[in-house]
Amino acid sequence: MNQDAIKELLYKMADDLLILGHRNSEWTGLGPILEEDIAFSSMAQDKIGQSQALFEILHSLGEQEPDIVAFMRNANQFHNSQFVELPNGEYDFSTIRHFLFDHADQLRFEMLSNSLFEPLAKLSRKIKGELKYHVFHANIWVTKLGNGNEESHSRMQNALNECWNFALGIFEESQFERQLIEEKIFEGEVELKKRWLENISGILEKANLKIPNTNTWQAINGGRQGKHTPNLQPLLDEMSEVFKIDASAEW
Repeated sequence: MNQDAIKELLYKMADDLLILGHRNSEWTGLGPILEEDIAFSSMAQDKIGQSQALFEILHSLGEQEPDIVAFMRNANQFHNSQFVELPNGEYDFSTIRHFLFDHADQLRFEMLSNSLFEPLAKLSRKIKGELKYHVFHANIWVTKLGNGNEESHSRMQNALNECWNFALGIFEESQFERQLIEEKIFEGEVELKKRWLENISGILEKANLKIPNTNTWQAINGGRQGKHTPNLQPLLDEMSEVFKIDASAEW
């Protein structure tokens, strides 16, 4: 199997989860109600744990230890989509991002549970179960707020419009896409995007929210190649502050 292809796939998945996990953790103590404060904190913890598991597989393939990889790289060395690094904004933006990303992530892990790269397939079978709760939570709140009063509906629709092209960047294709598909490691971003659109369309319809017109679609790519918004490096600096004080410390 093409190890470079596998490593790039693992890095982009792990980096998405690590960065969005830290973004979601910023809602701790700030959620609109206590239940949501706890929910976002719990999902953030799940995502960071999932990223660590992927970094462990990378380590088994010869990459550095998870803590080094997570905390000692600069922004241009990260493979996450730009979507996950954007600031949380208001709760409408974070909820729509949660909905769009977690549907894609659950489908990705479902697809990878049949991968011929067994370490990833085994992990995916575990993680896809964890993500059922995340998707269930997102569906409830998108539907509830989309069908709320005039203000909540308007804010959710505006957030969906704002997020859409960034969300399409989740499916930025790898230079190794052909090898991943041919070696049956991953069915590919095109197939993932197709399933994602099928999954979210019905739920958005129930939420009285409209997907932006296709003639406005323009995926915001670059993150997978290390091209990021100015928002990523300050987040990385904050994430790594304690680790950089004493990387050898045990907690």
